[in-house]
Amino acid sequence: MTMGKFLIVVGVILIIIGLIIHYFKGIPFLGKLPGDIHIRRENFSFYFPLATSILVSLVISLILYLIQKYR
Repeated sequence: MTMGKFLIVVGVILIIIGLIIHYFKGIPFLGKLPGDIHIRRENFSFYFPLATSILVSLVISLILYLIQKYR
Protein backbone atom coordinates (compact mmCIF):
# COMPACT_ATOMS: atom_id res chain seq x y z
CA MET A 1 0.00 0.00 0.00
CA THR A 2 1.45 3.34 -0.97
CA MET A 3 1.67 6.26 1.41
CA GLY A 4 -1.11 8.09 -0.46
CA LYS A 5 -3.56 5.20 -0.12
CA PHE A 6 -2.63 4.77 3.52
CA LEU A 7 -3.34 8.44 4.26
CA ILE A 8 -6.70 8.21 2.48
CA VAL A 9 -7.67 5.15 4.53
CA VAL A 10 -6.62 6.84 7.78
CA GLY A 11 -8.55 9.97 6.80
CA VAL A 12 -11.72 8.00 6.06
CA ILE A 13 -11.41 6.15 9.37
CA LEU A 14 -11.00 9.45 11.24
CA ILE A 15 -14.06 10.90 9.50
CA ILE A 16 -16.13 7.86 10.45
CA ILE A 17 -14.98 8.05 14.07
CA GLY A 18 -15.74 11.78 14.13
CA LEU A 19 -19.26 11.22 12.80
CA ILE A 20 -19.92 8.49 15.35
CA ILE A 21 -18.76 10.69 18.22
CA HIS A 22 -20.73 13.68 16.93
CA TYR A 23 -24.04 11.92 16.35
CA PHE A 24 -23.95 9.51 19.28
CA LYS A 25 -22.70 12.13 21.78
CA GLY A 26 -19.43 10.37 22.34
CA ILE A 27 -18.67 6.88 23.45
CA PRO A 28 -20.49 6.39 26.77
CA PHE A 29 -17.78 4.68 28.83
CA LEU A 30 -14.79 6.73 27.64
CA GLY A 31 -13.75 9.28 30.21
CA LYS A 32 -15.57 7.50 33.03
CA LEU A 33 -13.34 4.49 33.55
CA PRO A 34 -12.23 3.52 37.09
CA GLY A 35 -8.60 4.59 36.52
CA ASP A 36 -9.43 8.12 35.36
CA ILE A 37 -8.36 10.82 37.81
CA HIS A 38 -10.84 13.58 38.58
CA ILE A 39 -10.19 16.03 41.41
CA ARG A 40 -12.75 18.71 42.30
CA ARG A 41 -12.12 21.47 44.78
CA GLU A 42 -13.95 24.69 45.51
CA ASN A 43 -12.34 26.80 42.76
CA PHE A 44 -10.40 24.11 40.97
CA SER A 45 -11.09 21.08 38.82
CA PHE A 46 -8.49 18.67 37.45
CA TYR A 47 -9.23 15.77 35.13
CA PHE A 48 -6.70 13.30 33.75
CA PRO A 49 -8.13 10.35 31.78
CA LEU A 50 -5.35 7.87 32.58
CA ALA A 51 -7.29 4.62 32.03
CA THR A 52 -9.02 6.03 28.96
CA SER A 53 -5.66 7.05 27.47
CA ILE A 54 -4.24 3.56 28.04
CA LEU A 55 -7.32 1.92 26.50
CA VAL A 56 -7.25 4.18 23.42
CA SER A 57 -3.51 3.56 23.03
CA LEU A 58 -4.02 -0.20 23.15
CA VAL A 59 -6.81 -0.08 20.56
CA ILE A 60 -4.76 2.11 18.21
CA SER A 61 -1.71 -0.14 18.66
CA LEU A 62 -3.80 -3.22 17.86
CA ILE A 63 -5.24 -1.60 14.73
CA LEU A 64 -1.80 -0.54 13.51
CA TYR A 65 -0.40 -4.02 14.25
CA LEU A 66 -3.16 -5.65 12.22
CA ILE A 67 -2.63 -3.22 9.34
CA GLN A 68 1.11 -3.97 9.37
CA LYS A 69 0.58 -7.74 9.60
CA TYR A 70 -1.90 -8.02 6.71
CA ARG A 71 -0.18 -5.48 4.49
